[in-house]
This record gives sequence, structure tokens and C-alpha cells, in this order.
Amino acid sequence: MRIGMIGLGRMGANMVRRLQQGGHECVAYDRSAAAVKAVAAQGARGAASVEELVRQLPAPRAVWIMVPAAIVDTVIGQLRPLLERGDVLIDGGNSHYHDDIRRAEQLKAAGVHYLDVGTSGGVLGFEQGYCLMIGGDADAVALVEPALATLAPGARMPQGKPGAAAGVAAAALGYLHCGPSGAGHFVKMVHNGIEYGLMAAYAEGLNVLAHADAGLASQSADAETAPLSDPRYFQYRLDVAAITEVWRHASIIASRLLDLTAAALAKDGRLDSFAGHVADSGEGRWTVQAAIEVGVPAHVLSAALYGRFESRGRAEFANKVLSAMRLGFGGHTEQKP
Repeated sequence: MRIGMIGLGRMGANMVRRLQQGGHECVAYDRSAAAVKAVAAQGARGAASVEELVRQLPAPRAVWIMVPAAIVDTVIGQLRPLLERGDVLIDGGNSHYHDDIRRAEQLKAAGVHYLDVGTSGGVLGFEQGYCLMIGGDADAVALVEPALATLAPGARMPQGKPGAAAGVAAAALGYLHCGPSGAGHFVKMVHNGIEYGLMAAYAEGLNVLAHADAGLASQSADAETAPLSDPRYFQYRLDVAAITEVWRHASIIASRLLDLTAAALAKDGRLDSFAGHVADSGEGRWTVQAAIEVGVPAHVLSAALYGRFESRGRAEFANKVLSAMRLGFGGHTEQKP
């Protein structure tokens, strides 16, 4: 099939490449002419504008938007007068599912289908495929299922034909129609919230290993510093890079996240090239908010989110308040780490 792709960043450009490799035709547009030129050199049809992209697509058109959540509505505003009844508009970014429900209702009035497709795979997706979590009408999913299946790790549809995207067979191939509008991004939102927790667990555990030599350092003997109970128990100079590597092989905690961590540590065992300011793109916040709304505990996901806030210096004033209180009630002065 022929499909349009708007947004040729780290994921969008590779998705075009994977679709082309799978036998589909792609019409690609990005605000960066250089990005368009790059995918055109690899066989895609370049477009100099949104209007030109739509003109090159046969009806019913399929247009995939792969842009930051903050500008999705702007892009939809450009596309809406150009699309016709029966066309399918896909948002593959990380939009809030509330926005998906609103957009689907607005576009339905014009007869345009809207699918929200949570897309996971990152920069490795071109080779390994993308895990796709889909929300929207079943008829619209069936129209674009050949492209969805190509993007997914299995690179094929169950029984070779569309219509089974809501079943386990499709899920086993890496894509799933999760439910009505918003369901795809809701599932991806929780997926990313879990990702925060997993990343935090690896980071905290490796930090314990990195400080397992604490007993080898000279110990302060003052009222402000809690000493090690027995320094003999913390005299290990561990090769954290090697440990992450051995964990990758048959360990129960092996994962793609661990693979990436091991690769980073193999290049730079102390990670000196990183400042440790960890961003959050919104999905972790939305997951915690959803947990609050439905009244379910999410201790790990909440702690991981707050850890990201702290990494960016957002706890600095709170820590100063703690120091001020300790000085006030006990005359405790701050100690340099």
C-alpha cells in the first residue's frame, strides 16, 4: 500500500525505511528539507508540503503523523481540509489518550478515521521492528493493517490477511488492536510508566554495586555522619560493566534495557559523558494520574517519576530546607559528601 509519513525524526525516518523495505510505497514530509531528501534518496517519494503529500496518496488515503505530542493538533489542522471521507489519519507519537478521544470525535464528523498507535522500538525499530498498540475503529485498522504488520517485529499478518489485529495471533507478531479511540495510547502510556520503573530499578541496583567499596574509604568520626556498621562487608571493587554483561546471559532480569545499559558501560564505565539530568516526556506523569483517578496503588511508578524530577535539581530547595531545620533544632552543620 502507499502511505504518507509526516515527521522524519529518529523514529519516523526509520519507519519509512522499514515500510519501503517491506514493499510499501511511502510519501514523506518533514519541515526539514534535508530529512525529506535523505529518505527520498532511499526510495521514498519526497513532498515539499503537507498539501503535496496528500495529493500523492490514492483514496482512501492513509497518513501517519510521527511528531511531538505538542504539535499534533497543528498538523491535524493542516490536514483536515485536505482529507476526505474514508481516509485514515494515524498518530504514532505519545499523545495523551484524552486528546485521542477528542480528535477521533472531531474527525468522525468529516468521515475521517483516526487511529492512535502507541509505538515502541526506538532507534532499534528499523532492524527489530516496532511494538504497536492501536486504538480506534476496527474497519480503519483493517485498512492499514498491512503497513502495521510490516512495521511490527513479525513483519506479517496472521494468515496473511487483515482482520485479526485484535487477537493473540497478531499480538504474538508485535501489534495489537487494543480497543476504541484512546486505547492504544492508554496502553502505551502505562507501558512507558512501567519503563520508568524498570529503568529506576536498574539504576538504583547498579548504584549500590558502584558503592560496594565504601568500606575501603577512610571513615569520618563525627556526630554528623552515620558510620558503616562494619567496613569489612563493603570492600568490593566491582566491575559494573562486566556485571551488566553477565546479567544479559540467562539472567531472569535480562532485557533490552539491560542490553543498552551494558553497551553504555562498555564504552564508558563511569558514564562520565552523562550529567544525570533525566527528562520525562509526560507518559509517566499521565500513568500516575490515571492510577490516582481509578484508585489503584502505583508505588514504584510514582517513585520513579519523582526520581526523575529530583535528577533535574527539583529537590534542591527541599534539601536546603532540611539542612536549615537541622541547623535550627540541633546546630547540625552541613557536611560535604
